[in-house]
Amino acid sequence: QVHLVESGGGLVQAGGSLRLSCAASGRTFSSYAMGWFRQAPGKERELVAAISWSGGSTYYADSVKGRFTISRDNAKNTNTVYLQMNSLKPEDTAVYYCAAASAVSWLEQGYWGQGTQVTVSS
Repeated sequence: QVHLVESGGGLVQAGGSLRLSCAASGRTFSSYAMGWFRQAPGKERELVAAISWSGGSTYYADSVKGRFTISRDNAKNTNTVYLQMNSLKPEDTAVYYCAAASAVSWLEQGYWGQGTQVTVSS
């Protein structure tokens, strides 16, 4: 069982940066692949970035490549995955969700956090 809590969302101007954090509970955090999804009003949910359990493999949606960076800290007292978002655009506005699963391909069916709102003003 993994419990996820996101933080770091907020309002930022276009071109600005935000760093989202997802704190995970559970002793097996380091064995889970992690990902960040987002969903904007009226749009389908999108996998934005994902990282393997070791951190050695990452995935980015084309829309965020070169601007977003996913990372993780598997230290016992940290168990956190991050999403550094730079050069933000109004189209990045969405609720961002953290997810965990035993493989990246299973993230949609895995554990989810409650989400954090990111709003980018033009």
